[in-house]
Amino acid sequence: MVAETSQILDRGLKVLALLADAPEGMSVPDIATRLGVNRTVVYRILATLGQHGLIRRDVNGRTRLGLGALQLARRAQPLVRDAAVPCLRRLAEETGATAHLTIVDGMEALVVAVAEPTWTDYHVAYRVGSRHALDAGAAGLAILAARRTIAGLDAATTYVYAPGDGRHTVPGIAAAVPHLAAVESSVGIVSLGNLDTEHVGARVAEAAAELSEELGGVHVSAA
Repeated sequence: MVAETSQILDRGLKVLALLADAPEGMSVPDIATRLGVNRTVVYRILATLGQHGLIRRDVNGRTRLGLGALQLARRAQPLVRDAAVPCLRRLAEETGATAHLTIVDGMEALVVAVAEPTWTDYHVAYRVGSRHALDAGAAGLAILAARRTIAGLDAATTYVYAPGDGRHTVPGIAAAVPHLAAVESSVGIVSLGNLDTEHVGARVAEAAAELSEELGGVHVSAA
C-alpha cells in the first residue's frame, strides 16, 4: 500500500512539473505518453489535482496549471529569496558587481533580493522591490529566453547580456534559475563598468545552478 501510494503521488507531482514546463498546456494523450501510463491513469490523476485547484482544463480541452498552483508558487517565493542571499553575496564579492534575484510578477520582473560587493570603490545601488518590464533588462530577458527554450522555440541559453542604454539602465548579465518550476526567476548582476561578459556570464550561470540545487530543483522527464 505504501509503495502504491508513493507511486500515485510521484506521478501527480510529475504531471504538475510537466504542466509547469508547458505554458501552452498539454493534452491527456501527451501526458500519458510522457509518463508512460495509460489515459485512464492520467484522468484519475487530473481529477484529483483538479479537486485541489492545482490544474484546470481550457476551452480546447488542454490541461494547464490552476490557480491553486499559482498560490503555492507565491508562498514559495520567500523560500527562494532566503535561499538566494548567500549565493548572491558570493557572486557580488567575486565579480565586484551588484548581484540580484529577480522573479516574475505578472507581466513584470520584480527584484526580491540584492547583495552588493564590500570591496569596490563604487557599485550600482539596486533596490529590492524594483520593477521593470520583462523585456527591459537582462534579468527579465533571461527568464523569457528560458520560456522559449521550454516551449521548444529556441536552443538553451546559458546567460543573457544586456548592454544598458547609458541613461536609465546599466550593463547587466543574468541567467534563469533552471529546473525551478514553482517560481520563474533569474540570478544576475549589474555594473557601472565594463563586464568581462564571457567570464562573468559563466559565473552568473553557475550561481543560478547553485541556487536551483540548493532549492532541490529537478528536471522531470518521462516516467
